[in-house]
Amino acid sequence: MSAANDTERGKLKVYLGYAAGVGKTFQMLADGQAAAQRGVDLVLAYFEPHTRPDTIEQAQGLETLPHAKIEYRGKIFDEMDTEAVLRRKPGIALVDELAHTNIPGSVRTKRWEDVEFLLEAGIEVWTTMNVQHIESLNDQIWRITGVQVRETVPDWIIRQAAEIVAVDVTPEALLNRIKRGAIYKPEMVEKALTGFFKGSNLGALRELALRQAAHEVDLRQSAYDETRAFQVPRISEARPSGAVNNQPKERILIHITADPSTAMLIRRGHRVADYLDADCIALFVHETPKLSQLPAKERELVEKHLRFARSLQIETRILGGSDIAKTVVEFARRNQVTQIFAAHAQASFRERLRGWNYAENIVRLAQDLQVTVVADRSRRPGS
Repeated sequence: MSAANDTERGKLKVYLGYAAGVGKTFQMLADGQAAAQRGVDLVLAYFEPHTRPDTIEQAQGLETLPHAKIEYRGKIFDEMDTEAVLRRKPGIALVDELAHTNIPGSVRTKRWEDVEFLLEAGIEVWTTMNVQHIESLNDQIWRITGVQVRETVPDWIIRQAAEIVAVDVTPEALLNRIKRGAIYKPEMVEKALTGFFKGSNLGALRELALRQAAHEVDLRQSAYDETRAFQVPRISEARPSGAVNNQPKERILIHITADPSTAMLIRRGHRVADYLDADCIALFVHETPKLSQLPAKERELVEKHLRFARSLQIETRILGGSDIAKTVVEFARRNQVTQIFAAHAQASFRERLRGWNYAENIVRLAQDLQVTVVADRSRRPGS
């Protein structure tokens, strides 16, 4: 057993904003300064100053660990030296930009993987991110902004945070910061104002970030209330054994196919499961349960979708069955599924004749279940 497994896991604190420049890094550094003044053993493991004088000034005086130098294509890049943080073993490590993708040649691919490594080693981590990087919100962000965010953080990372700090300013104040050149260099201001930082985008993103932060607080409060109720039950709330909760737990089934819209379907199903505190299963059905017997292109897409589901900590199953819709519905009934999510694939006329419109067949067969059919009309690039 590794040393990390013998150590109590560190706590995670996330500073969540809705756009660059709202003040996430500044607030994290300010809180770090206050903690250091109280005598807390704290280091600045990595932060991006972005040439912002107030942010740079806020970092002054904090113990700052040197960055790792990674050579890639003839250039030297700075990354967090995770192993150096582990050797230093502080009480708290401040790590900027959780969604960052590390330069090829780094020990781990994503910064959130570095953070997870530190947490496993018992180090508390404070980190920053924007709402558009939450994986399950990826489709919503694209609909709001028209931008496909490539760097995402799995929802389960956010879910394990002990504390979420919503860092908020009004869109008007943020736009003023941008116009003053406090966020971007002067030559980049106009592009920012006509692109991602349009006023309509910022209002929608702000609302989404505040809703997300409130949702995370509700989840933690519900878990706290349930723990208290279990540990110290009130006499007036006592129930006969076996009748603690008359409501059956929701179970959501996501039907996996090779259709490109499946990624969006997985996000939608996972999002609903998250809000309902429901179990979630992703199921792929084919004439044979062996993926190796699928055509290469179809196998590649199915494996990609299954990996994506697992990255969101969704249980995955693969079944064989000649009648795919029937197999999906029978599996749902056997496993007490309450909702099925299926994609409305764009089938050809020939495929419809062969019964390949799985969503319609599932709806027809699952009259006793709630079936949500999701149509991806956008067909965004890269999906």
